[in-house]
Amino acid sequence: MNPEINPDIPPTPVSFWQAFWFWLKLGLISFGGPAGQISLMHQELVENRRWISERRFLHALNYCMVLPGPEAQQLATYIGWLMHKTWGGIAAGALFVLPSLLILIGLSWVYIAYGHLPLIAGLFYGIKPAVVAIVLHAAFRIGSRTLKNKALWAIAAASFLAIFVLKVPFPLIVIFAAIVGWLGGRFAPNWFQIGGGHAASLQSYGAALIGDETPQQAHAQFSLRRFVIVLLSGVLLWALPIIMLMAIYGVKHILTQMGLFFSKAALLTFGGAYAVLPYVFQGAVEHYAWLSATQMMDGLALGETTPGPLIMVVAYVGFIGGYLNAFLGPEQVFLAGAIAACVVTWFTFLPSFIFILAGGPLVESTHNNLQLTAPLTAITAAVVGVIVNLALFFAFHVLWPQGLPPKFDFTAAGLVLLAALALFKLKRSVIEVIASSALLGLLLNTLAG
Repeated sequence: MNPEINPDIPPTPVSFWQAFWFWLKLGLISFGGPAGQISLMHQELVENRRWISERRFLHALNYCMVLPGPEAQQLATYIGWLMHKTWGGIAAGALFVLPSLLILIGLSWVYIAYGHLPLIAGLFYGIKPAVVAIVLHAAFRIGSRTLKNKALWAIAAASFLAIFVLKVPFPLIVIFAAIVGWLGGRFAPNWFQIGGGHAASLQSYGAALIGDETPQQAHAQFSLRRFVIVLLSGVLLWALPIIMLMAIYGVKHILTQMGLFFSKAALLTFGGAYAVLPYVFQGAVEHYAWLSATQMMDGLALGETTPGPLIMVVAYVGFIGGYLNAFLGPEQVFLAGAIAACVVTWFTFLPSFIFILAGGPLVESTHNNLQLTAPLTAITAAVVGVIVNLALFFAFHVLWPQGLPPKFDFTAAGLVLLAALALFKLKRSVIEVIASSALLGLLLNTLAG
């Protein structure tokens, strides 16, 4: 009987290049944010192709969620590493990002070069109110999954007040929440367990290439020597580009500052892209002024409409910052933007590869540990409050586009309500909401003109 259709027989072994083309395809169709991307990987890898069993898939996912960084991209890296060692992990993780990077560079150029045209301006007039609803919906989704008790609600409320009223920097909020979670895991563990757990709904889809009983491969066994080599390689891959940028351009140059800033941002992406967006906003818009608040909101909309992890919006930030800075001269603004986008992407995603390639063997030899997950639970609760603050910030710029006291934009408010209705009540996808809002904005802008 053909092993491809017999659930009792594992599929035939998959070559590196067979996996390579699958990861490329995944990078081109991975819309829908982390939930949609993880669901797509589960359907393809666990259910259809049976490259990995459900238990092994979810075990990897649990630990990717503990790490800072985009969990869907890290999960692809992890499974690629399990299947084809280091180069398999690098190929899977890189191909998850590269299509999105190239698409965003193109879209960012269209936006900054032609955004003043009535067609583009009209589209973005409709998109920006949708972004407000999308961010509020993200806070609702994360909150409904995380805020299971009064302690976690209190952390969320405290983080909101800290950033909204006291203007506490986002990294300090993350550190404080992690400390609270660590203490909670020790002294009140019932308050900090991740609700539900993934293992509750385990199913069997048949024998898999990497199954529950598959012996641990040699490359997946922990080795202190290998751990140190990977860690040092990661440090060098970070340090050498930074040193080169400093030597060529100096410490104060935009590329050097972007490299340093997004290296820090990469370590703060607990809970997904929406968690780190407030930090990127504080730095890119308010501190460095690489782009305006309006441009940042438009970039989030572009990030929602492209495949790949949402955190790829940082490539847009890099492109706009490099384009406007024109550090290669006025004739090479596109190249300056593209270089900046690549620099930002490198420093944002490098830690994710190191976390998986260095820590994967440890993950393979361990089980769920509350002392690891409790800080994550507390951080995710804090993230809910921070995202609500971000939504209010966006709402202010959409509803009072010229600042106070000019008039309130009732049309934009109506678009926010329509987008919220589509997301919360009608359960429409983000792509559908953005597309509909863009067309509605174009129509309204045309009628007004």
